[in-house]
Amino acid sequence: MPVVIFTFDRIAKFFPQQTLQEILKVLPFLGLDIEGLNDMAVRLEYNPNRPDFASDYGIVRAAKGLLEIETGIPDFKMSTSVGTSINVSTSTQQIRPHIISMIARHGHLDSGAIKQLITMQEDLHNIIGRQRIKASIGIHNFDVIKFPVTYSTVGKEFSFIPLGESVSFTLSQILSTLDPGKMYGHILQDSKVYPIILDAQNNVLSFPPIINSNLTRINVGTTNLFVEVTGTNLKAAEDIISILSMTLYDIGFDIQSVLTSLDGTCKETPEMVSSKIKVETNHINKLLGLNLNKYDILRCLRRSRLDGEILPDNMIECTVPRYRTDIIDDTDIVEETAIGFGVNNLKPSKLSSDLSGNRNHLSHSLDIVRDTMIGLGFIEVMNFILVSRRIHYQFMGIPEHDHILRVEKTKSTEHEILRESLIPSLIETLSHNVHEEYPQTLFEVGKVFELKDTTKESWNLGLVLAHSKANYTSCKSIVQTFLKTCCGKEITTKKNRNAIFIPGRSSDVIMDGLFIGNIGEIEQSIRSSFKIRVPLVAAELNLSQAMSLH
Repeated sequence: MPVVIFTFDRIAKFFPQQTLQEILKVLPFLGLDIEGLNDMAVRLEYNPNRPDFASDYGIVRAAKGLLEIETGIPDFKMSTSVGTSINVSTSTQQIRPHIISMIARHGHLDSGAIKQLITMQEDLHNIIGRQRIKASIGIHNFDVIKFPVTYSTVGKEFSFIPLGESVSFTLSQILSTLDPGKMYGHILQDSKVYPIILDAQNNVLSFPPIINSNLTRINVGTTNLFVEVTGTNLKAAEDIISILSMTLYDIGFDIQSVLTSLDGTCKETPEMVSSKIKVETNHINKLLGLNLNKYDILRCLRRSRLDGEILPDNMIECTVPRYRTDIIDDTDIVEETAIGFGVNNLKPSKLSSDLSGNRNHLSHSLDIVRDTMIGLGFIEVMNFILVSRRIHYQFMGIPEHDHILRVEKTKSTEHEILRESLIPSLIETLSHNVHEEYPQTLFEVGKVFELKDTTKESWNLGLVLAHSKANYTSCKSIVQTFLKTCCGKEITTKKNRNAIFIPGRSSDVIMDGLFIGNIGEIEQSIRSSFKIRVPLVAAELNLSQAMSLH
């Protein structure tokens, strides 16, 4: 886990009205772990999903909200820089295609700020930049640069004086002899040319993602900065520069944008537009176990350095500043509400669950179902509730409909939809066991799903019999015995028409006048699809209805 060192003198500088103990007490409620203390500083471990905590400036920003010294979205202003631009060569597009930048002017870097920037730079390289592969940062002394800047490529014999050196090195030498080259040279190992950033006088600013030029090194007292981020992933680069922009603004710099042009297309960066996320107040209260009104929630969000607007129907539209790259959806807003409310203010309550160790009614009833089916000679299997659309519909000869519960952006064709029946998966299991001896009798107890006006789920029992003498009568006998044993009820059957069953060889199962399932001999075409060569009969019962399971 990354660590930030927060010195006591800087804590006193940022929080003159609070004692050290008050600040140390509030830091854990921001999600920070106090890893260690000495006479001069506290070492704070932060979760990588909060890259804005990569410097003490980000921690101060969040702590001021929780202490209600400053609430709501932090102040941030940016102007357009005149006469500064970057021209991008198309030769970079196959190597490291993206570059975005900003200028920070009229500030002042003391030793503490420089240490924080260096630590932050490396943490952002690792957290968002993925060890500089997706994005890397260059921070330069603006005053020695002549604009416009060019982002282009050169050969391996091109040379310049790298950061910390006094003589020139070729790019080949940098990659083979200097520590940054040895550590990060693998990123460019397949390249025949290498990315380079030059100013208008052909002075080298950087050899990304390896090392900056010594010409543009920053020091204590540097007042103007040029910051560039190059990378293979544009979002990662934009996330990094938004965090850097906010941090440099907090240090005291004026932030100015830079125009980048490639093939006539221009882009002005950084883009610091806030995002909007809508969330229901009921959703927040349900997840947190609280009873906050919309005004309480707004106050919590502002203490988390966010903001919001009250909408009709108990909705809140939350405003998220650009540097909060960790906030993606309404669940994150719930978390921020909890932080703003104060984790220390959450009160424990008695659990509603039964902690006696006794099994509940549902578990007890399902145990009876399983024991009965095992007693009838069946073997239990357990299949996934996410199934293949091809197996569930195409192989079963069932047309697809408009109410399928699909998985968005599924990574596997085997897990595309929520199942509507247990029978297809049971037959697929049989198809994997055609080399085994018959008879094969399987059952499964599991949930199935249906989407009409709302999504409904129920506990079902599915069973299949595969052997040379399997037929409708044998399966009906099993179903009758099962329901008589588990429910103490007799059933009637009613002839039906079902696409998966042989016509005239299937029926609905009726109990107490209600439809609870069906029985039937599986169609020859379906058996062929699954390469099953013996007669096959199946049944499926709605246990939620037959046994009042919830």
